Amino acid sequence: MQKKTIFDGQKIQITIKRLCRQLIENHDDFSNTVLIGIQPRGIFLADRIQSELQNILKNKKILKGNLDITFFRDDFRRKDGLVTASSNSIDFIIEGKKVILIDDVLWTGRTIRAALDAVLAYGRPEKVELLVLIDRRFSRHLPIEADYVGHQVDSLNSQHVKVSWADEGAEDKVILLSEKQ
Repeated sequence: MQKKTIFDGQKIQITIKRLCRQLIENHDDFSNTVLIGIQPRGIFLADRIQSELQNILKNKKILKGNLDITFFRDDFRRKDGLVTASSNSIDFIIEGKKVILIDDVLWTGRTIRAALDAVLAYGRPEKVELLVLIDRRFSRHLPIEADYVGHQVDSLNSQHVKVSWADEGAEDKVILLSEKQ
């Protein structure tokens, strides 16, 4: 396996700050906007985004939840063994709110389609936007596009993009994994 670091540490933090500034441009004080991290990997980015927004906006409370999409995926019955879901953590109403779905990597679009289905269980949002750290833009199976993108990566379908976070005991890093040739 060949590993290529796409970006790490300080570049990730700079990217998060930029994404937060873009969010503030479009959502002002977040009085009608909520953040929802898609489990399992999007919750780390959602936590960072929420923390940075609260640093910038000082006294504003930024609502954030975590959404499990396990049983909304179109492939969950195809997996071998017992499928286990994580718990959802959305303790607010999204009816009429602007929802920003957050995930680490946008690849085929299937995760986002499942998240759109799952979020409707909590009400009908006014608008849904998508924020991703990495957009693998040439690999879509569905017509889904992010509104806020940290970094675009052109990769082959055989390659894998892995995001690791200091929050889970690793270092902040985005790597591209390829089979050795």
